[in-house]
Amino acid sequence: MKIWGKFFGFAIGFMFGRIIGGIIGLWLGHLYDKKRGEVEQLMGKGSDRQALFFNTAFAVMGHVAKASGQVTENDIRLATALMDQLRLSGDARREAQAAFTQGKAADFDLKASLRTFRLISMGRRELLQMFLEIQIQTALSDAELDAKEHAILLTVAKELGFSREQLDELLKRWQAEVNFQRHGRQQTSINDAYEMLGLNEQASDQQVKRAYRKLMNEHHPDKLVAKGLPAEMMELAKQKAQDIQAAYDRVKQDRAMR
Repeated sequence: MKIWGKFFGFAIGFMFGRIIGGIIGLWLGHLYDKKRGEVEQLMGKGSDRQALFFNTAFAVMGHVAKASGQVTENDIRLATALMDQLRLSGDARREAQAAFTQGKAADFDLKASLRTFRLISMGRRELLQMFLEIQIQTALSDAELDAKEHAILLTVAKELGFSREQLDELLKRWQAEVNFQRHGRQQTSINDAYEMLGLNEQASDQQVKRAYRKLMNEHHPDKLVAKGLPAEMMELAKQKAQDIQAAYDRVKQDRAMR
């Protein structure tokens, strides 16, 4: 039985409002204990948290893919490529396919899925951003962003605690990364390299270094796994970190930075 919320609630309430304050504090403490118990039950083991990330990610991918009216060959190719990249086979691959199919269903409750995911992630910003970026990558699989896809991304961003401005910034960076990967790291434009770092050519050398360190910190694979990213998705984090490094090297070369 969880009692510490009730105990501290009563003590603080009694200090400020004597008996009536203590009763109110006791009630508030009870609500705290109850909510805490629900969260702990939801969280379960680390493997359960990772499974939820995994299944929710593929389900929302299916929902985003269906947004434009029908799932395209590009959407299926992206989902299949992602499963291949994650080396999914057997039961794991079937579970990912089932989650993707679930997300395409007309009765898929996007907001409920996202709220459960956010709760179990306990506000880990890097993990939530990685999840959002996976959905952005899905939406941009055909290099275009449909209005309905954008609306769903706005919902995903809002439910995970990101503003519209933050989503727009991530979209700009991902569009640059799509160009970056399409043209190759050596042939990519300097503008795309700056966009990937969230900067422009007017940024100072110090700002470039600061942006690079911040992005590498946010996408460090070991850090993300420690916070609940499934080990199977380590390759995605590694690819992202490599692209950030390549963009930084491109900007350094252009500026002759050390």
